[in-house]
Amino acid sequence: MNPFDLKAALLARHGQHVVLIHFPIALFITGAAFDVVALWRGSRGLATAAYYNLLAAAVSVLPAVATGLVAWQLQLGGARLRGNLRLHLLLALASSVAICLVWGQHFRARRAVRELASGGQLAAEIATVVLVAFTAHLGGFVSGVNGPN
Repeated sequence: MNPFDLKAALLARHGQHVVLIHFPIALFITGAAFDVVALWRGSRGLATAAYYNLLAAAVSVLPAVATGLVAWQLQLGGARLRGNLRLHLLLALASSVAICLVWGQHFRARRAVRELASGGQLAAEIATVVLVAFTAHLGGFVSGVNGPN
């Protein structure tokens, strides 16, 4: 297969999910890191950067989940999921909900004119980072990147 064949890349049976999933992961982890540094330094600018990264992560989670569900239908014909694939789906849904909830916390905090994150928000962010990392690691095994699937 030619690595520069655009048609093959866009029409791959699971290619879009593999590409799109990196956006919410990176945006959320970066947003959480900005939040930690913003609280440590007392920087409103970094808190704003964290907010927008978390917003972008929450928005980009929707196409990532959608393409994952489409990949399931195309690759397995909608067959019942078992083992690591079912665990990956459940963790992905939990991660997606957690990302949206963390952004929702930030949204409410900004409306209350509280720029810097609270300890509870940081705890939720760290727990979500761990959940996202575990989901991504398991997804690597499911896809065959981290070992046999």
